[in-house]
Amino acid sequence: MIDQALLNHAAGVLKTISADQRADTALRFYFETHRYLQPPARRVISHTVFVYFRWLRWLDEKASPQKRLEQAVTFHERFTADPKSIKAEALAVMAVPEWLKTEVEISPDYLRQLQRDPALWLRARPGQAARLAKSLFAGELTPRAPDAVLFKGVSDLFKTEQFKTGEFEIQDLASQLVSVAADPKPGETWWDACAGEGGKTLHLADLMFNKGVVWATDRNEKRIETLKRRAGRAKLFNYRVAFWDGSPKLPTKTKFDGILLDAPCSGVGTWQRNPHARWTTTPTDVAELAATQLAMLNHLAGSLKTGGRLIYSVCTITRSETTAVTEAFTAAHPELDPLPLSALGSSLSALLLLPHELNANGMFIAAWCKK
Repeated sequence: MIDQALLNHAAGVLKTISADQRADTALRFYFETHRYLQPPARRVISHTVFVYFRWLRWLDEKASPQKRLEQAVTFHERFTADPKSIKAEALAVMAVPEWLKTEVEISPDYLRQLQRDPALWLRARPGQAARLAKSLFAGELTPRAPDAVLFKGVSDLFKTEQFKTGEFEIQDLASQLVSVAADPKPGETWWDACAGEGGKTLHLADLMFNKGVVWATDRNEKRIETLKRRAGRAKLFNYRVAFWDGSPKLPTKTKFDGILLDAPCSGVGTWQRNPHARWTTTPTDVAELAATQLAMLNHLAGSLKTGGRLIYSVCTITRSETTAVTEAFTAAHPELDPLPLSALGSSLSALLLLPHELNANGMFIAAWCKK
């Protein structure tokens, strides 16, 4: 049973969460104002909050926040001990919103994966995964991605010497597979169009062995500053940054060997890691984001060199944001051919990677080549 004081803290976090305030953001703000909480306590509080949203529909609405949190932990412990103790029929009704059935093919395995604690994946520097796994004493390798390490320890990774010296990034396996699919070569010029805090930018740069250039653009200057800090820690310098808000006005006239659009999306593929989003994401969000994604692809298509590759990725698994977008884009651009994702061992030009198949986020990846 969780300590009552920690339950009270978790209840305090719940009060600050809303449709406009994500659970992970609320936790970060809460810990900033409660700095005396040590890492073990923070882990328990965070875990309890996320468990609460995984099991939200099973909880007694009339009970106190602390009591509902206790109920959620009980359900989670029961499920962890025996996943089949919660019937698939109940999961189908209570683990996800009703509208999801119109967008996603839902299976019992998928639903059970959503209710599990998410895996923690690390990305080692190229060729260093085995050494990193050994040095952390709690890492496992995977054949899915050459530099991925599944971390099963409990230590604070940000305080490890390996992190401070740039030996790894915390990056989900599905996100790593996007850059692997792009297959950038040393000396090429790439554009990470929605770079965010730089996870995929740094991976592209690493795969290019610091040779060539990766343009990194985003609409948020704070995220760009975080990218710069991460690149400095990793000692990667073959990048340049610029502002791009997704509009038709592009930041450069450069023609690229490759463009990666990791587009804004509904994040349905991250619902295991961000269960609060199950109850705030709407079909309207999905439709609006799909329109944005298609528009951004259209804006970027003209920036490819002949033979250049365009990679589209979204951490969602809705039909509207995946196959519907790529089919519309392909039809509108006869100058582009669908490109097999051979770096992922596939002859297909588009792949839907599901959480229960990866033990990671859900992800959609598609590729084209300019004739």
